[in-house]
Amino acid sequence: MKHTIRIATKSDMSQVLELIKELAEFEKEADAVVITKEDLERDGFSEHPLFKCFVAEMDGHIDGIALFYPRYSTWKGRTLHLEDLVVRGNKRGLGLGSALFKEVIAYGSKQGVRRIEWVVLNWNETAVEFYKKNGALVLSDWDTVQMDENGIKKFIAKNS
Repeated sequence: MKHTIRIATKSDMSQVLELIKELAEFEKEADAVVITKEDLERDGFSEHPLFKCFVAEMDGHIDGIALFYPRYSTWKGRTLHLEDLVVRGNKRGLGLGSALFKEVIAYGSKQGVRRIEWVVLNWNETAVEFYKKNGALVLSDWDTVQMDENGIKKFIAKNS
């Protein structure tokens, strides 16, 4: 089947949100998604957008996304962070993920970034192997550290 990779538009955000929710379910975090279509529309399409997104479209329907944003490394300078690369479960194996991944890497190269980074769950062996096969380094000596909304509030209350 023929697919098209293109930059997302504001009107794509409801389908982008569907894919974000599908990924959260796959990652066993279905209840963790609190973002709305309106959040995505505001944050991605304002005067200073916070992210960019490529979509993979087949037969007029979005079946894959790659959402990414700029970062800055004190060691490397300009970098990109690939937040999510997801393809609908029933469309996997058709090359959509590879095409989206290629588009993000090409975009980063054109932007002159010195690194593109992302995280992958260690139990998602298919994704880990895909990234390794495509030349990515999977760093096992770094842990992801996060502070959620509740943690932020507790920290502020404790340190005010």
